[in-house]
Amino acid sequence: MFEVLVFVYENYWRGDACPELEQLGRKLTAVGFEADEIREALTWLDGLNSATQAAQILPNAPTEARIANLQSPHSMRVYSVAEQDHLGAQCLGFVTFLESAGVLPAHLREIVIDRAMAARGSPVSLDDLKIIVLMVYWSSGMEPDSLVLDELCDDPEDRVAH
Repeated sequence: MFEVLVFVYENYWRGDACPELEQLGRKLTAVGFEADEIREALTWLDGLNSATQAAQILPNAPTEARIANLQSPHSMRVYSVAEQDHLGAQCLGFVTFLESAGVLPAHLREIVIDRAMAARGSPVSLDDLKIIVLMVYWSSGMEPDSLVLDELCDDPEDRVAH
C-alpha cells in the first residue's frame, strides 16, 4: 500500500489535484500496481479525505464546537494502549518530535494517528509513518517546511556526520 501512496504523492503534488478514487484506481492499475495494493490504498485515501474534510469544517463550526476542539498549548496527548501497541515507541517519539518542533498542529496529529491506526503492520514502521505524515500534509493542501520535508524524505542511513 505504501508504494501506491508514494506514487500518488509524487505524481499529484496536492490532494485537490488528484483524480477521483475510481479514476485513480484505473490509473494505478495501468501503471502496474496489484489490485490488492490499490484497493487497500484507495480505502486508506478515502479515510484520509474524510478526516481532512472534517478538520477543514471545524473553522466554520459554531463557536461551542470550535472551543471544544481547541487544544490548550499546555495540554498533553495521552495515547491509548491500542495506539501505543500499534504505533510503537519509535513512531510515537517521532510524532512528539514533530509536535515539539511546532510543525505538526494538534488537528493534523490526530489525522496522522487515525491514518496510522488504519495502516497494517504492528508496530507501524517509522518509514511508513513518515509517508503517512506526508500524505496528511498533502491532503490538507499544506506543504511542510523544507527542513521537515528533508526529515520526512531523507534516509538517516545515508547521512554523513560532520
